[in-house]
Amino acid sequence: MSDRNHDPAAVQTRLWDEIEKHNIGMLGVVGGEPRHFQPMTAFLERATNRFWFYTYKDAHLTESVADSGAEAMFVYQLRDIQASIAGRLSLDHDRDRIDRYWNAVVAAWYPQGKDDPLLTMLRLDAADAEVWVSKAGPTRFAWKVAKANATGTTPHVGDRTHLNLH
Repeated sequence: MSDRNHDPAAVQTRLWDEIEKHNIGMLGVVGGEPRHFQPMTAFLERATNRFWFYTYKDAHLTESVADSGAEAMFVYQLRDIQASIAGRLSLDHDRDRIDRYWNAVVAAWYPQGKDDPLLTMLRLDAADAEVWVSKAGPTRFAWKVAKANATGTTPHVGDRTHLNLH
């Protein structure tokens, strides 16, 4: 993929659309504990570039955020779009958000329900993102790879865009 810039507004709209449809990604604290990112369901608020995640107050990720927050990343990948979204992760026991995003899937992970005293939310205030968008479907991708191997060149299958989310 190249470093040529797409229209950042269009790339951001496309990324937010995809995350709203398929909202599972990997969330983790940068340089913190636990060292490994974990799968989380993201609930996006476009107007503020803010993501919300359900969790337990005693979860490892929650403990690493503590009262002061932490730098974090949300990594998203689906079909022909990949993104690494950076920002500040903090605890935010926002009852309005707990009620707003509650659904049958969330309820399956939190059997004590919305009133579980350990249930809380993590909030990621997104600062920036690197986004890769592929222009190649499976057939075109295979063709580009074969052509690159035959000609000793690098395949171009999409572009990278930096988004400033402030």
